[in-house]
Amino acid sequence: MSLTGNLLIIFTVCSASHLHSPMFFFLINLSFLEIGYVTLTVPKLLAVLIAQDNTISFMNCMIQMYLFLTCTDIEFYLLTAMAYDRYVAICKPLHYSTIMSKKVCIILATASWTISFLNPVPHVILLSQSSFCKSNEVNHFFCDFTALMSLSCSETHVIETITYIESPFLGFTPLVLTIMSYVYIISAVLKIQSAKGRQKTFSTCSSHLTVVLLFYGTTIGVYLRPKSSYSMDLNKLLIVLHITAIPLLNPLMYSLRNKELKETLWKNIRRTILFQN
Repeated sequence: MSLTGNLLIIFTVCSASHLHSPMFFFLINLSFLEIGYVTLTVPKLLAVLIAQDNTISFMNCMIQMYLFLTCTDIEFYLLTAMAYDRYVAICKPLHYSTIMSKKVCIILATASWTISFLNPVPHVILLSQSSFCKSNEVNHFFCDFTALMSLSCSETHVIETITYIESPFLGFTPLVLTIMSYVYIISAVLKIQSAKGRQKTFSTCSSHLTVVLLFYGTTIGVYLRPKSSYSMDLNKLLIVLHITAIPLLNPLMYSLRNKELKETLWKNIRRTILFQN
């Protein structure tokens, strides 16, 4: 269902020229990312649950961890870019086409993907060179960074230091920028005189705000909880929500709340049914 929903969004946006706007450009990037989340972790989870295949090679484990960290980083930056897009659309509508030009959108998306693919490299290299003498059993349904760190017998001080240094730039800065964007958005919406106008304006970013709350809620719950309250079982539950529920809910929220996307989607479905008949 996650794959179908996100592929439908990609196909719908690409097939309709009137949807070729910055908002839908970033939405396509987000849909590709959600497909990555699902295909990266869920097949192995199903193999463990259904086929009882609970083994993975060391190399594949490192690759899976690297790609999962990459996907998480990409989502931080993409959601920030989408928040900025909504800020410009609502707070600076007369300059929207100039500020959010095609070139700017491509630069923001390319930077998000490029930085995110480079960021986890030191973590993976250092962890792959560690000694795992405690156990060869990962207490998770995929190769999670925190689960692997707990198995390492080597000194992890360097990895932890790199993580602490990167955290303000990786998670905190995008979060602050996103919050600032929505502070300005809400302020601009409240200045609109009519209730209908306020509702219509805010509805254009309500789907994105819901996605932001879900993503940051699960991410903070997994990685920023105090060690005293840390629970691997709760960690696994939150990760399941992160990689299955969110990719499934994203296409539903965007398609049901966006009139243009919903109309184009139903038009394509009706056209397909008529063609088959």
